[in-house]
Amino acid sequence: MLTDHARLLRFFMEAKKVTGRKKMQKMIYILQVNGIPFEEKYQFHFYGPYSEELSLRIEELCNLGFIYEKEEDKGNYTQFTYELTEDGNHFLHQFHLNMPDFHDQVSLLQKQSARFLELVATMLYFRDLSQQDVEKKVRDVKPKQNYTDEEMKEAWDFIEKIKTN
Repeated sequence: MLTDHARLLRFFMEAKKVTGRKKMQKMIYILQVNGIPFEEKYQFHFYGPYSEELSLRIEELCNLGFIYEKEEDKGNYTQFTYELTEDGNHFLHQFHLNMPDFHDQVSLLQKQSARFLELVATMLYFRDLSQQDVEKKVRDVKPKQNYTDEEMKEAWDFIEKIKTN
């Protein structure tokens, strides 16, 4: 159990700051699909792959004071920002983790919008299908997002790029 929590703290150490719950969910899912040993189970949800386990672990880490969650009212929605605290950093440095280096992948993910990461994560969720079937499935399950052919191409390119980093 603590290993899974420590892995998430390591993610926040690499990310420094993550703005948005959706973005955080998608970043960790994309890393998991690319071999970073996050153990949270994901199901398909309204915004693509979602992990209830991840949400609960983040809540626990916030309650322990290891992650700071800032809530900001943006008028028609609430935005959450997450950062590793000093206590979280201290705990992490006392814990031996056997994890690959994923700093470059986190940097690539941080530069992307939550909308784009939602597309990438959704495409990866259906990765067992052919490329054409993945695109059709994305358009079927996310018609309101109205992803363009160009966005699909950018997402495929990004998927290849993040694999090699």
